[in-house]
Amino acid sequence: MIKLDFGKMDGLIPAVVQEYETGEVLMLAFMNKEAWEETLSTGKATYYSRSRKKLWVKGKTSGNLQLIREIRIDCDNDTVLLKVEQLGGAACHTGHKSCFFKKVEDDSVKVVGTPLFDPEEVYNK
Repeated sequence: MIKLDFGKMDGLIPAVVQEYETGEVLMLAFMNKEAWEETLSTGKATYYSRSRKKLWVKGKTSGNLQLIREIRIDCDNDTVLLKVEQLGGAACHTGHKSCFFKKVEDDSVKVVGTPLFDPEEVYNK
């Protein structure tokens, strides 16, 4: 039985998400116990949305699903590292491959990379 410590952050644990093949950090999300169990049972990354206050399967709307290839747990059992196969190429809701597409240079922020899709079209906003 895998026991994670959901008691430190109001029932949530951070989930660092990396692309399985390259190790690139794609995003940071949060999981509650239900999201964790859903991820384990389906093999698809499922998170808890703090803003919507509900579960969300990554890519359910966009088609950019994250298939779990490996899971690591930190030494305190309160953070997980998900190594995923990122379908569709983009992990970020902005259309970028990674949510970390802003680079600090000197006293400014530079956007690196270009979006792989138009979020207006994908999410019908």
